[in-house]
Amino acid sequence: MATIFRESDTDPALIRSRKVAVLGYGNQGHAHALNLRDSGVEVRVGLHATSQSKEKAEREGLRVESVEDCARWADVLMFCTPDVPMGDIFCESVHEHLRPGQTLLFAHGFSIVYKQIVPPPFLDVAMVSPKGPGVGLRANFLAGNGLPALVAIHQDSTGAALSTALSYASGIGCARLGILLTTFTEETETDLFGEQAVLCGGIPELIKAGFDTLVEAGYQPEVAYFECLHETKLIVDLIVAKGLAGMRRSISDTAEWGGFVQGPKIVGEEAKAAMRVTLREIQNGKFAKDWIAENHQGIPRLSRMRTEEAALPVERVGAEMRGMMRGEG
Repeated sequence: MATIFRESDTDPALIRSRKVAVLGYGNQGHAHALNLRDSGVEVRVGLHATSQSKEKAEREGLRVESVEDCARWADVLMFCTPDVPMGDIFCESVHEHLRPGQTLLFAHGFSIVYKQIVPPPFLDVAMVSPKGPGVGLRANFLAGNGLPALVAIHQDSTGAALSTALSYASGIGCARLGILLTTFTEETETDLFGEQAVLCGGIPELIKAGFDTLVEAGYQPEVAYFECLHETKLIVDLIVAKGLAGMRRSISDTAEWGGFVQGPKIVGEEAKAAMRVTLREIQNGKFAKDWIAENHQGIPRLSRMRTEEAALPVERVGAEMRGMMRGEG
C-alpha cells in the first residue's frame, strides 16, 4: 500500500520559518510562488535579468531577484524551470552559492534521475510534484481546495528533508488532498511514460487517426471533429470523476458495448508492445539523451512537428468549430 500523508502529518509552520526561493515563473513556478506567499511564507522568485516573466511576477506582488542572489539568500530553493536548461542553471548560477543545511526541491525528478544535476552531499534534496498544471494548482488553492502531490527524498543531510518537503507541499495547498510518498526514479519514469504513451502521445494520435478515418470515408470533417475530439473531454471528465466502470455506467448501453468489443482491437497487444519499448527507452536513458540532444541543437525536430501538426485538417476544422461554439463568426 502506498504511504499517503494528510494535512495532519505536516507542520505548516516549518516552511513559514524558512526563506523560500522559487526558480522560474512559468507553468508551475507562478503557482508555487503565489500559493506560498498567500500561505504566509517569505518567498522570492529567481529569474535571469532577461526573463520575460520578471514583469509579470513583480506585477503580482512578488520580489524578483537573480538566480545567484536567490541561491545565496534562500533556505529552500524550488526548481520550477524547464527540465533540460535546469542543469546549466544549476551549474552556472546556483552551485557555487550553496551552503550546508539548505534544501533543494524539484517539481519533477528528470534532472536528478538523469544526472543533469548532481547536488553536493551537504544538502537536503527532495521533490514535491503536484499532479496537475500550475493553473490548476493555483485555481484550486484559491478555491480552498488543492491538487494531490508526490513527495520523494533524494538526500537527507539534516534528517529533516521529509518534514521540509511535506511542509512545502502544505504551503502550496497539496496537503488538503493528499501527498503520496514515492522516489525520484518512480516519479520520473512513470510521469514520462504517462505523457508519452497515454496523455500527450496516445490520446492525440487516437484523435488524429479517428478523425482521418472518418474523413477519408467521406464523412463531414465537422462531424468527425465532434465525435473524435470535442467529446473526448466529456468522457475524460467522467473517467476522472467516476473511474472506468463509473464512466461506462454513465454512457449508453450501445456505447458501452461498442467500447468493450472494439477498444481492445484498437489498443491491443501491438500497442502494449510499443508501450513497453517506450518504457524501456525511458528507463535506460535513451529518451532523456535524445531530448537533451534535441535541445542542444535548437529543437529543430520539435519545431518542425509543431508546425506540421498545426497545419493538420483536424486543427483547421477544430479552430473553426471552437470559434462557432464561442459565438464567433
